[in-house]
Amino acid sequence: MYVSINQARSLRQSQTLFEQQMWRCLRDRRFSKYKFRRQHPIGRYIVDFVCLEKMLIIELDGSQHAKNKEYDTERDA
Repeated sequence: MYVSINQARSLRQSQTLFEQQMWRCLRDRRFSKYKFRRQHPIGRYIVDFVCLEKMLIIELDGSQHAKNKEYDTERDA
């Protein structure tokens, strides 16, 4: 099962305060000249931030993840 581009777009419009602050640091190659994408679909997940060149994913897990520990463990693997 894959997520849709529309789901990712919707998440970009409703970012948390911490996601907005992180995006200010990562956008426009501000972090070591690496290109990051936000709310990017990868398989059946939408990751908060990803640098495809370095195969690096950054997830900012807030309180909403406290109830989904099994899901998060699977995603993290």
